[in-house]
Amino acid sequence: MTRCAARRLLPATVAALAWLLPLAAPATAMAPVGPAEGVRAGDRAPTVTAGSVEATTQAPGRWTWPVPGRPPIARPFQPPPAPWLPGHRGADLRAGPGTPVLAAGEGVVAFAGAVAGLPAVSVDHPGGLRTTYQPVVAVVRRGADVRRGQLLGRLSAAGSHCAPEACLHWGLRRGETYLDPLSLLGVDLRVRLLPIWGP
Repeated sequence: MTRCAARRLLPATVAALAWLLPLAAPATAMAPVGPAEGVRAGDRAPTVTAGSVEATTQAPGRWTWPVPGRPPIARPFQPPPAPWLPGHRGADLRAGPGTPVLAAGEGVVAFAGAVAGLPAVSVDHPGGLRTTYQPVVAVVRRGADVRRGQLLGRLSAAGSHCAPEACLHWGLRRGETYLDPLSLLGVDLRVRLLPIWGP
């Protein structure tokens, strides 16, 4: 291609790029948010991070498992590489239908009802944290104060992330950012690869 022809093509190329770039820019705004996080239609899509809560939040006695005992973990928190990509924005804990679902920490019920037709509860805690529980048929109402370990509702068989088996999908957010709920209890399931010559 001659230098003269290239000069003629340059304005057309720039114009095409200027038209395409606005189409690509809003991708993050269209991030899909699953109903398990207690997000209603019209809410801004939160971001996702692999991080955990700081050590001060993990104070002994401040948090408890949201079901009695220490349940098997069916699927851990698995953040996507980018907020708009598929991932697992919470932890699935195995439990039978009707199992009591407990507040992981003290706080105020922010939501108790249905999200996309599935029963859910969310609790706001000090420090800007919010825990979410689904599918749970609530026995509490929005605005109610709850203690650590207080009954929020009972696990529903419908809408399980582990279908056909039942499990609780437990989520954690700080503002617009998803975090690993297991980090509240000091549980870290991330795989670490060690060099062959030792740690």
